[in-house]
Amino acid sequence: MLTQRSVALLRTPLSRNASSIAQKYSKAAYQAALAKSPATLTKVHGELTAISSAIKSTPELSSFISNPTLSAADRQAGLPAVYKAAGASVSDVTKNLFAVLSENGRLGETEGVIEDFGSLVSKYKGELEVTVTSATPLPKDVQTKLEAALKQSQTAQQAKSVKITNKVNPTVLGGLVVDFGDKTIDLSVQSRVTKLNALLQESV
Repeated sequence: MLTQRSVALLRTPLSRNASSIAQKYSKAAYQAALAKSPATLTKVHGELTAISSAIKSTPELSSFISNPTLSAADRQAGLPAVYKAAGASVSDVTKNLFAVLSENGRLGETEGVIEDFGSLVSKYKGELEVTVTSATPLPKDVQTKLEAALKQSQTAQQAKSVKITNKVNPTVLGGLVVDFGDKTIDLSVQSRVTKLNALLQESV
Protein backbone atom coordinates (compact mmCIF):
# COMPACT_ATOMS: atom_id res chain seq x y z
CA MET A 1 0.00 0.00 0.00
CA LEU A 2 1.35 3.42 -0.94
CA THR A 3 1.46 5.77 2.04
CA GLN A 4 2.20 9.49 1.97
CA ARG A 5 5.69 8.69 3.24
CA SER A 6 6.20 6.20 0.39
CA VAL A 7 5.16 8.79 -2.19
CA ALA A 8 7.51 11.33 -0.64
CA LEU A 9 10.38 8.85 -0.86
CA LEU A 10 9.61 8.26 -4.52
CA ARG A 11 10.25 11.95 -5.12
CA THR A 12 13.60 11.91 -3.30
CA PRO A 13 15.39 8.76 -4.55
CA LEU A 14 18.60 7.28 -3.23
CA SER A 15 21.65 6.55 -5.37
CA ARG A 16 22.11 3.02 -6.74
CA ASN A 17 25.38 1.52 -7.94
CA ALA A 18 25.02 -0.65 -11.03
CA SER A 19 27.27 -3.67 -11.57
CA SER A 20 30.56 -2.21 -12.78
CA ILE A 21 31.40 -5.41 -14.65
CA ALA A 22 28.08 -5.60 -16.49
CA GLN A 23 28.23 -1.87 -17.18
CA LYS A 24 31.63 -2.22 -18.80
CA TYR A 25 30.42 -4.78 -21.35
CA SER A 26 27.02 -3.21 -21.97
CA LYS A 27 28.57 0.21 -22.60
CA ALA A 28 31.09 -1.24 -25.05
CA ALA A 29 28.34 -3.08 -26.96
CA TYR A 30 26.10 0.00 -26.93
CA GLN A 31 28.85 2.23 -28.33
CA ALA A 32 29.76 -0.34 -30.98
CA ALA A 33 26.14 -0.69 -32.11
CA LEU A 34 25.43 3.04 -32.17
CA ALA A 35 28.67 3.71 -34.05
CA LYS A 36 27.33 1.54 -36.88
CA SER A 37 23.85 3.11 -37.00
CA PRO A 38 20.70 3.71 -34.93
CA ALA A 39 19.15 0.79 -36.83
CA THR A 40 21.95 -1.49 -35.65
CA LEU A 41 21.37 -0.32 -32.08
CA THR A 42 17.70 -1.25 -32.39
CA LYS A 43 18.59 -4.64 -33.90
CA VAL A 44 21.09 -5.49 -31.17
CA HIS A 45 18.62 -4.43 -28.50
CA GLY A 46 16.04 -6.77 -29.99
CA GLU A 47 18.55 -9.62 -30.15
CA LEU A 48 19.60 -9.19 -26.54
CA THR A 49 15.97 -9.01 -25.42
CA ALA A 50 15.27 -12.27 -27.25
CA ILE A 51 18.31 -13.91 -25.65
CA SER A 52 17.19 -12.75 -22.21
CA SER A 53 13.74 -14.25 -22.76
CA ALA A 54 15.27 -17.51 -23.97
CA ILE A 55 17.52 -17.74 -20.91
CA LYS A 56 14.50 -17.37 -18.64
CA SER A 57 12.41 -19.93 -20.51
CA THR A 58 15.07 -22.49 -21.45
CA PRO A 59 16.68 -24.38 -18.51
CA GLU A 60 19.54 -25.69 -20.66
CA LEU A 61 20.48 -22.21 -21.86
CA SER A 62 20.15 -20.77 -18.37
CA SER A 63 22.40 -23.51 -17.01
CA PHE A 64 25.00 -22.86 -19.71
CA ILE A 65 25.07 -19.10 -19.05
CA SER A 66 25.28 -19.44 -15.26
CA ASN A 67 27.74 -22.35 -15.02
CA PRO A 68 31.13 -20.96 -13.87
CA THR A 69 32.86 -24.35 -14.10
CA LEU A 70 32.71 -24.69 -17.89
CA SER A 71 36.01 -24.74 -19.73
CA ALA A 72 36.83 -22.14 -22.36
CA ALA A 73 36.24 -24.78 -25.04
CA ASP A 74 32.81 -25.69 -23.61
CA ARG A 75 31.82 -22.03 -23.41
CA GLN A 76 32.84 -21.51 -27.01
CA ALA A 77 30.95 -24.61 -28.11
CA GLY A 78 27.77 -23.40 -26.42
CA LEU A 79 27.66 -19.95 -28.04
CA PRO A 80 25.74 -21.06 -31.18
CA ALA A 81 22.75 -21.85 -28.94
CA VAL A 82 22.90 -18.27 -27.65
CA TYR A 83 23.06 -16.86 -31.17
CA LYS A 84 20.16 -19.07 -32.25
CA ALA A 85 18.02 -17.55 -29.52
CA ALA A 86 18.76 -14.07 -30.93
CA GLY A 87 17.15 -14.80 -34.29
CA ALA A 88 17.95 -15.96 -37.81
CA SER A 89 20.53 -13.29 -38.69
CA VAL A 90 22.63 -12.24 -35.70
CA SER A 91 24.58 -8.98 -35.77
CA ASP A 92 28.34 -8.91 -35.40
CA VAL A 93 27.96 -6.70 -32.34
CA THR A 94 25.95 -9.35 -30.50
CA LYS A 95 28.31 -12.11 -31.58
CA ASN A 96 31.36 -10.13 -30.50
CA LEU A 97 29.77 -9.28 -27.16
CA PHE A 98 29.18 -12.92 -26.26
CA ALA A 99 32.52 -14.01 -27.68
CA VAL A 100 34.27 -11.59 -25.31
CA LEU A 101 32.05 -12.55 -22.35
CA SER A 102 32.87 -16.20 -23.04
CA GLU A 103 36.58 -15.60 -23.50
CA ASN A 104 36.79 -13.65 -20.23
CA GLY A 105 34.67 -16.13 -18.27
CA ARG A 106 31.94 -13.54 -17.75
CA LEU A 107 28.88 -15.26 -19.24
CA GLY A 108 27.39 -15.18 -15.77
CA GLU A 109 27.08 -11.41 -16.19
CA THR A 110 24.80 -11.81 -19.22
CA GLU A 111 21.53 -10.78 -17.57
CA GLY A 112 23.13 -7.70 -16.02
CA VAL A 113 24.75 -6.75 -19.33
CA ILE A 114 21.45 -7.05 -21.20
CA GLU A 115 19.58 -5.07 -18.55
CA ASP A 116 22.16 -2.27 -18.57
CA PHE A 117 22.19 -2.25 -22.37
CA GLY A 118 18.42 -1.74 -22.32
CA SER A 119 18.83 1.15 -19.89
CA LEU A 120 21.35 2.81 -22.20
CA VAL A 121 19.00 2.43 -25.17
CA SER A 122 16.11 3.86 -23.17
CA LYS A 123 18.23 6.84 -22.16
CA TYR A 124 19.23 7.35 -25.80
CA LYS A 125 15.56 7.40 -26.78
CA GLY A 126 14.59 9.70 -23.93
CA GLU A 127 12.66 6.95 -22.15
CA LEU A 128 12.66 6.34 -18.42
CA GLU A 129 12.57 2.67 -17.47
CA VAL A 130 11.16 2.02 -14.01
CA THR A 131 11.34 -1.43 -12.43
CA VAL A 132 9.10 -2.03 -9.44
CA THR A 133 9.93 -5.21 -7.54
CA SER A 134 7.31 -6.60 -5.17
CA ALA A 135 6.71 -9.86 -3.32
CA THR A 136 3.51 -10.45 -5.32
CA PRO A 137 2.09 -8.89 -8.51
CA LEU A 138 0.87 -5.35 -7.84
CA PRO A 139 -2.89 -4.73 -8.05
CA LYS A 140 -3.89 -2.38 -10.85
CA ASP A 141 -4.96 0.42 -8.50
CA VAL A 142 -1.58 0.33 -6.73
CA GLN A 143 0.23 0.44 -10.09
CA THR A 144 -1.84 3.45 -11.08
CA LYS A 145 -1.01 5.32 -7.85
CA LEU A 146 2.66 4.39 -8.18
CA GLU A 147 2.79 5.55 -11.79
CA ALA A 148 1.19 8.88 -10.83
CA ALA A 149 3.73 9.38 -8.03
CA LEU A 150 6.68 8.50 -10.27
CA LYS A 151 5.57 10.89 -13.00
CA GLN A 152 5.77 13.74 -10.49
CA SER A 153 9.48 13.11 -9.94
CA GLN A 154 12.00 15.41 -11.58
CA THR A 155 13.66 12.50 -13.38
CA ALA A 156 10.39 11.37 -14.98
CA GLN A 157 9.45 14.89 -16.03
CA GLN A 158 12.70 15.16 -17.98
CA ALA A 159 11.95 11.97 -19.94
CA LYS A 160 9.88 11.73 -23.11
CA SER A 161 8.05 8.68 -21.79
CA VAL A 162 7.92 6.45 -18.72
CA LYS A 163 7.84 2.65 -18.92
CA ILE A 164 7.00 0.78 -15.72
CA THR A 165 7.69 -2.94 -15.28
CA ASN A 166 6.56 -4.95 -12.26
CA LYS A 167 8.93 -7.77 -11.23
CA VAL A 168 7.94 -10.33 -8.62
CA ASN A 169 10.52 -11.40 -6.05
CA PRO A 170 9.24 -13.10 -2.87
CA THR A 171 12.49 -12.28 -1.02
CA VAL A 172 11.51 -8.63 -0.65
CA LEU A 173 8.91 -9.95 1.88
CA GLY A 174 6.62 -6.94 1.48
CA GLY A 175 6.58 -3.35 0.28
CA LEU A 176 8.39 -2.26 -2.87
CA VAL A 177 11.82 -1.76 -4.38
CA VAL A 178 11.76 0.86 -7.14
CA ASP A 179 14.68 1.18 -9.59
CA PHE A 180 14.91 3.93 -12.19
CA GLY A 181 17.92 5.50 -13.85
CA ASP A 182 20.74 5.22 -11.32
CA LYS A 183 18.37 5.41 -8.38
CA THR A 184 16.87 2.88 -5.99
CA ILE A 185 14.12 3.38 -3.45
CA ASP A 186 13.88 0.44 -1.06
CA LEU A 187 10.50 0.39 0.72
CA SER A 188 10.60 -3.36 1.39
CA VAL A 189 10.19 -5.14 4.70
CA GLN A 190 13.36 -7.08 3.87
CA SER A 191 15.31 -3.81 3.86
CA ARG A 192 14.01 -2.97 7.32
CA VAL A 193 14.86 -6.47 8.58
CA THR A 194 18.39 -6.17 7.19
CA LYS A 195 18.89 -2.79 8.88
CA LEU A 196 17.54 -4.17 12.15
CA ASN A 197 19.89 -7.17 12.02
CA ALA A 198 22.83 -4.83 11.37
CA LEU A 199 21.89 -2.72 14.39
CA LEU A 200 21.54 -5.79 16.59
CA GLN A 201 24.94 -7.09 15.52
CA GLU A 202 26.53 -3.72 16.33
CA SER A 203 25.03 -3.74 19.82
CA VAL A 204 26.25 -7.25 20.68
